[in-house]
Parts: sequence; C-alpha cells; structure tokens
Amino acid sequence: MHTVVVGTSGVTASDVLAVARDGARVELAGEAVAALAAAREIVDALAAKPDPVYGVSTGFGALATRHISQELRTQLQRNIVRSHAAGMGPRVEREVVRALMFLRLKTVCSGHTGVRPEVAQTMADLLNAGITPVVHEYGSLGCSGDLAPLSHCALTLMGEGEAEGPDGTVRPAAELLAEHGIEPVELREKEGLALLNGTDGMLGMLVMALADLDTLYKSADITAALSLEALLGTEKVLAPELHAIRPHPGQGAAAANMLAVLKGSGLTGHHQDDAPRVQDAYSVRCAPQVAGAGRDTMAHARLVADRELASAVDNPVVLPDGRVESNGNFHGAPVAYVLDFLAIAAADLASIAERRTDRLLDKNRSHGLPPFLADDAGVDSGLMIAQYTQAALVSEMKRLAVPASADSIPSSAMQEDHVSMGWSAARKLRTAVDNLTRVIAVELYAATRAIELREGLSPAPASQAVIEAVRAVGVQGPGPDRFLAPDLAAADAFVREGRLVAAAEAVTGPLR
Repeated sequence: MHTVVVGTSGVTASDVLAVARDGARVELAGEAVAALAAAREIVDALAAKPDPVYGVSTGFGALATRHISQELRTQLQRNIVRSHAAGMGPRVEREVVRALMFLRLKTVCSGHTGVRPEVAQTMADLLNAGITPVVHEYGSLGCSGDLAPLSHCALTLMGEGEAEGPDGTVRPAAELLAEHGIEPVELREKEGLALLNGTDGMLGMLVMALADLDTLYKSADITAALSLEALLGTEKVLAPELHAIRPHPGQGAAAANMLAVLKGSGLTGHHQDDAPRVQDAYSVRCAPQVAGAGRDTMAHARLVADRELASAVDNPVVLPDGRVESNGNFHGAPVAYVLDFLAIAAADLASIAERRTDRLLDKNRSHGLPPFLADDAGVDSGLMIAQYTQAALVSEMKRLAVPASADSIPSSAMQEDHVSMGWSAARKLRTAVDNLTRVIAVELYAATRAIELREGLSPAPASQAVIEAVRAVGVQGPGPDRFLAPDLAAADAFVREGRLVAAAEAVTGPLR
C-alpha cells in the first residue's frame, strides 16, 4: 500500500487524495519528530513560568483573560475538546474526515504547534487503522478554523465519543482504539487548542473538489463537442488562431479538447435542407469561453490550495526563536473565496450544458432532429423529463453559487466578530460538483442519442468511441419510451468514474 510521509514543510494535493480516498498509510518523517520535540520543549518551558501565555496557561477566545493554574491545565485541554465537539446534523463523508485529520496532522508536524510527538503519532495511527471520527454537518464558521469538526476528531484521540471502524460500523471510540492497540492521549498544555485551530476541513474539500472538477471540465468539453456534432454545428470556431488572439489559457485548452474530439467528424458543417447557418448559438459557439473561464478559476484555486497545503495554521504558533505568538492565520477567507468562485464557475458550466440539451430536444432549433428525440413524438415523450431533471439540478446550482464567504456572523461574545464561513462554502461546493456530474450525464445521454438519429452521417472516431462505451454500460440508444432513471444513473456513473474521459482519450490521446 502507498505510504505518505509527513515532514515539516507541508503536503501535496496528491498526498491528501491518497490518504482521504485511497486509504494510504501515513508515517512521520524523522525531521517532523525532531521539530515536534523541539517545539514542545519551548511550550514546556513557558508552561513552567508564572507569566500567562495564551493557549498554554490561559482560557480561550473570550475567556483568554483567565490565568489557569498548573493543576487545572490538563482538565482545561480536555474540556476545550469536549465543549467544542458540538456539531449537529448528518455525518459528513468519510473521505472528508480523513482529509481533515490528515491536514491537521500536517500542521502539527510543522513544529509550530507545540504538540508532543506521541500525539502526532496517535493521529497517524488512527488514520492507518481506518478509524474515522463521527463529524457532523454543522458546527464550523470557518474561523478560528473548523472548530467543531476538528474537535470531534480530537475527541476520538482521547478515546471519547463515537467513530466509524474500518468495517463501516459506528461504535464508541474507546472500543475501536482498544481493538487496534491505540492508547488514548491525555492532552497537555496547548495540545487541545492546537488540534482544533485550522482550515483543514475546508481545505480538504477544496483539494477533492479540484480533483473532481478536473475530470468534469474535460467531460464537459467532450459533451459540448458531441452536442455540436448532433446539431450539425461548425468546428471552425475552435481554430487555435482564433483563441490565440484572446489568450486565456483555459479557453485555449477547452477549444483544443473539443477540436480533438471532433477530428474526422462527418457531421460538422452540414445544414438542414442545405440552408446556410452563419453562426451557431452561444451555448455551442461559446462553449470554450465558458469552460475556459472555469478552468482559469480552477488554476487560481489550485494556487491558493497549494499555499495552504504548505502552511502551518494554528493560534498561537511556536516560532523558531522561542516565542509563542497569537495570530490570525486561522481565518478561512483565502480558502472560502475560491470555494465560492468554483461554485459559481460550476453553476455556469452546468447552465450552458443544459441550454445545449434543450436545443437538442427542441424541433424548432435542433436542425432536423425529432421533438424531444422521441421515437414517435406524441406517443413517446422521449427525453422531455430528463431535461426537466437537468434543469432542476441547474437551478439548485445557481442557488448554491450564492457566496457563503460574503456572510459573517459574530461569535464568542464578539471576540470572533468576523468569520469566513469557509466550511459552508465547501459543503455547498460538494453538492454543486455532484450536481454538475449529473448535468453533464444528461447532456451525454441526449447528445449520443441525437448523433445516432443522424442517419447517413458518421460521427468523429472519438465520438463513436464514447457512444460505444456508454452503450456498453447500459445507457441505451434511440427507441420507444422506457424507464429512464436507470439509464440516467448509468450515465452519471460513467461520467463520475472518469470513463467518459477515458473513452474519448483512447482516440484523442490525453486531453488538457
């Protein structure tokens, strides 16, 4: 099994995906263990002094003015975890919790948190044992980081609360730790606070969304090309020289992908009844511009994610010169903004895909295709309601595109008087990504059927490969009305699992 080694300088997006989704093992680098020990010496020295130090010998948030005596500090750290583990609502997904835990471990291993090496090792042990704390949907305002979600993870480290075992069963955490020979940790000065104070949940969801969107944007280029073919559109608008004079890199990549898929098509450039068509509709002609803008948004989001993956997010932090300083680096604004940007881009990509689907189904705009791609229009409804479903998904995505990061709600007796809402931005982006997958699946279903209805005209080899692959998984072609939900579910899985991209790339080579 693949092993991810965590050092002092952060981790990569591929590391996060390996641990969160593929169950990769986690090891601590020697440099990380040394950095943890050195930072802990600084915290222990400060804890022994009579002067109050935030997070070491004081309360937290609005209660930071109280100096805590040494005999109460273990209780203080235990209490902050218990009291902050106050999430509510449905459980979040296992991959999100694993990403959350791994990214907190990443910051702990930076040597800037003051956590003992044995606490970090226990965090790695939990991940390696497949023990996943129960984390709830609601509880994070994205500042000071993802407090409630991280607290539920820290609670499991202490052997308290509930967690999911490797078999998927939720049980008391103490039982699961005992079964795997993991000793619960007794938190000391600063450790409870250090386990709770980060943007790890929203960052993990950003990394996973970017991975999914990378596949979905390629998928959308493929379905846009299929729709262009089915509508007898022109590929001339995809010429590289046209996109070179407006040199947005994402736009050029999208156009190149569509052109690669359409290579060798016998459908493009034809016109119904030889009536010349000067221009295709915007939803066809401007597909690279819209998909390209989303790609460029993703490039910015990756830049933010990479910076955050290299960051040590905690408050206070231990500095190499021995200072322990309060800061505001836990604020989720940088991550929250790009999560919202991506939701906007995804909604627009879904919107333009739905417009192409609607055009395929409308006999007045489809250039000779039967109404709703029905076998016997009137007796058969064809894909009429499949487009309704697609439209409902798009409508929800538009609501999800409303920025969470534009909101702020004060907390902690006005000490935390401006928050990022980054966790909420991440949660709605996950829903948007799911819906985008379904929207693309419906366009795929409609476009492949429409191409097959163009008798006597041959699609591009890549398009034909896609049609054959999607038919092989149970997505049926033209014919009388049938129960559509299974076909749509199969198309959804075909897109979600990356098989659409794989089918096209088997002919085109790697798409951009």
